[in-house]
Amino acid sequence: KIYAGVLGKIIGVYLGRPFEQWSYEQIQEKLGDVDYYVHDRLNQPLIVTDDDITGTFTFVRALEAYGASPDITAAQIGDWWMNTIIENRAILWWGGMGMSTEHTAFLRMKHGHRAPASGSISLNGQVVAEQIGAQIFIDGWAMVCPGRPDLAVELARKAGSVSHDGAAIHGAQVIAAIEALAFVESDIQTLISTAVEFIPTNGIIRQLIDDLREWHAQGIGWRDGLEKIRAKYGYELYGGNCHIVPNHALVIHALLHSNGSFDTAMKIVNTCGYDTDCNSANVGCIMGIRGGLAAFEEAKDWRGPVADRLLLPTADAANGISDAVREAHRLIALAHGMVGEQRPMKLPRFNFAFPGSVQGFQADSGKRIENVGAGLRLKEGRSLTPAFLTQDQAKMGGYAVLASPIVHSGQMIVIEVEGQGSFRLTAVLGDSGQAIEAPWGALAWEIPDLGGHVISQVGLEVESGEVILRSLDIQGAPNTTLMPVKDGPISRAAWVNGMSEISHWSAPFTAVQNEGTGLAIQGNETWVDLSFSATINANLAKRVGIAVAVGGLKHWVGLLLTHDQKVQLVRSFDREEVLWEQPFDWKLYEPVKLLIETRGAGVRIWANDTELHCQNVGVVLRGAVACVLEEGRVWFDDLYVSPTPPL
Repeated sequence: KIYAGVLGKIIGVYLGRPFEQWSYEQIQEKLGDVDYYVHDRLNQPLIVTDDDITGTFTFVRALEAYGASPDITAAQIGDWWMNTIIENRAILWWGGMGMSTEHTAFLRMKHGHRAPASGSISLNGQVVAEQIGAQIFIDGWAMVCPGRPDLAVELARKAGSVSHDGAAIHGAQVIAAIEALAFVESDIQTLISTAVEFIPTNGIIRQLIDDLREWHAQGIGWRDGLEKIRAKYGYELYGGNCHIVPNHALVIHALLHSNGSFDTAMKIVNTCGYDTDCNSANVGCIMGIRGGLAAFEEAKDWRGPVADRLLLPTADAANGISDAVREAHRLIALAHGMVGEQRPMKLPRFNFAFPGSVQGFQADSGKRIENVGAGLRLKEGRSLTPAFLTQDQAKMGGYAVLASPIVHSGQMIVIEVEGQGSFRLTAVLGDSGQAIEAPWGALAWEIPDLGGHVISQVGLEVESGEVILRSLDIQGAPNTTLMPVKDGPISRAAWVNGMSEISHWSAPFTAVQNEGTGLAIQGNETWVDLSFSATINANLAKRVGIAVAVGGLKHWVGLLLTHDQKVQLVRSFDREEVLWEQPFDWKLYEPVKLLIETRGAGVRIWANDTELHCQNVGVVLRGAVACVLEEGRVWFDDLYVSPTPPL
């Protein structure tokens, strides 16, 4: 049911996104009733980056960072925002102070107001605080509380208060309660009746729900009901760009008139207009949880075109390229943790565990790939899944794709297959489109040196017969240069840009940071026991260096040179701590080679081939690598990552 909830969420976004904020009249004129994907009719891609998806599956991961516990605080959730959000680039609608509620909250936290003050009416005013965002991002928090609406409501209050207040929190709490209870209850009236018991009886959200239920009981159809909603709860009656009230009304409206049908609920909530991707996503998640995977098996093929694919552009580079199965497993692990149970064992990255799941795999032939029960039936031709950006995605407007490749040179691709077909592992390079191939029949393949090129797709080529692909995993530390190839936009995009600017026009890698500390990040959470080196040449820098165990802008361990002639070993976990430092004579415009080596919880550091220090930092050092810069301009060169040499 968690997997079905994830699918419902992303299907809802992909369905409603192309005509977001259209009115009912515009939709009728140009599209008619929206009962299936319309992206192709509007010349738009289906799989897009979207704040609704990214925020939903990123913010709930604060539970991974701070412990899967009901005791997590709003301040910790806000800290996770600041770790994963890249200002003006990632997750949020960057509409400005007082225009975008989430941007306003981000600026409040940036300037010292920790959550829940960051989202409060007292600080931001009622109109700003009562927009739709708290409801948009709430589904993940509900899905880690299956059957526990009381806990879902409490988490909705904490998570929502990072950026919102008042009616916005109440709307989010209603959705969270409905979703948590939908794991064990299918009657929509019961779901709504239970949910409203958690919010004030005299509030606007309770009032509109009572009105909608009364109109529904009177037999008023959904189109006439929409007119009543617009007359009493329409946009023009509330301030701001996207208020909670009219949009929450349409979510409840679609549920009431759905007769338990996913298809019907999708048609109503999208045809009604307003914030269609947000509302459709909440309704899709609810109906997915409520009905399980059977919810998607009515008249429409909702799952085939999506193929589980989703993108999560954040400062946590490892998770930019994802899929519905991967996000469901994360939520399942957190749900176990929330009740004090040991999390399930780690599965291969591509495991096809859920019925019908394909985790992005698509056949060159255009035919839909079949899941035959925890495995994919692959026939003649190539079947590939995303490993990084395509050239079209690198040029995507709106929310940019921020991600790191999931596989690098030196890592192993390991598969489990069955069947008598002739096959070989294959990968496609992003900039050239060239295929590289393993020997026929190999079950493990070390990716060769690609000279800075990055892989955009991985999969299998079947020459004859058919095989069942049971799993595909990526293992080990990379052994490769991280320098982009010349004129290679895909390889350049492999660095998630958490700085003011990174470019390649005057040096292999030029970084500029206007204020504060910025990171350029590459790698993922599986990287452990590695060596990372770089040569730096600064013409201005308050601090500059390299980092390992990177899990965002605020979570890393770094080797830094300071403007006052010191070298430091720094650990950052929301706030920075200097673990060790000593004087170090370095000069602007002169290169310095830095190296960090990790083994388990141990770290060793070098500068100009001289070992400076070694220390156990108390936690296993696992994660991406990064270039770090505070206020300045620096050339980074000779960036290389490799496995830690044996003792």
